[in-house]
Amino acid sequence: MARPITAGVDGSPESRAAVYWAAREAARRGLPLRLVHAWLWQPLDVPIVQDREAQARAAEGLLREAESEIGRRFPDVPVSAEVVADTAVAALLEEAERATMLVLGSRGHGAVVGFLVGSHGQQVIAAAACPVVAVRAPAGEDQAAVPEPGRGDEVVVGQQGSPEDCDAVLGFAFGTAAAHGVGVRAVRAWSLPTLYTYSPSSMRLADEAGGLEPFERKALAEALKPWRERYPGVPVTEHVEIGSAGQVLLSTTARARLLVVGRRAHRSPVGSRIGSVAHAALHHAPCPVAVVPPN
Repeated sequence: MARPITAGVDGSPESRAAVYWAAREAARRGLPLRLVHAWLWQPLDVPIVQDREAQARAAEGLLREAESEIGRRFPDVPVSAEVVADTAVAALLEEAERATMLVLGSRGHGAVVGFLVGSHGQQVIAAAACPVVAVRAPAGEDQAAVPEPGRGDEVVVGQQGSPEDCDAVLGFAFGTAAAHGVGVRAVRAWSLPTLYTYSPSSMRLADEAGGLEPFERKALAEALKPWRERYPGVPVTEHVEIGSAGQVLLSTTARARLLVVGRRAHRSPVGSRIGSVAHAALHHAPCPVAVVPPN
């Protein structure tokens, strides 16, 4: 059975944009769509009226409204919907185990919201087993009337490290570009060497390539080669530039329909971190952002 594209529903405009994006993607890829709303009854130790049944009905109604709306707009997409009795983070991480991708709402230029309030979003993105796509709601527009958040003509993907390090990221980018009928812009940023950024062996290879920039261009070309062969109909633009990886990547998104970045999650004393490039992309990219876990 095909793994669904799963979208989180919480009633916000950002969530609605995510649901529409997920439905369009499901239609393109011929996949089912799954809608989930996490709701967990947690009585408070304060003397206020707490109507559990009313809240449960409201949660169910919110989800069924979204399901009905998508069913009308996308009649050919199989849709299922479920209220999950768990916290948002736990529910979404469990959904990610059996989804092709997870699609969530994002406010952009600030904290990711809805299912991704505060550190919750970081926890989901840092630990999800599948790619997580964050979609922002276009200001003042009806989601049903918007052709596509991120209406550009290419998928921009950040490539760094060895070909093995970025297989999942490039695979997702090329697969998405093929489904959308657009090209891929592969971006590799590099910086001047320091004691820690280049090993003696890599410096030797750089010398053999004729310098650092030719070395970086060769590294990008080698990483892209198998994906060009697998997707011969997808046009590819190679972009190599000196500078901060996050800044270089964001500077190339003017025509982006989707920005794809890898996840470099690690633990710290203050919780999970997803890496500076993914963090910058989620907060500042003008288009939807996909954060892809490593293989």
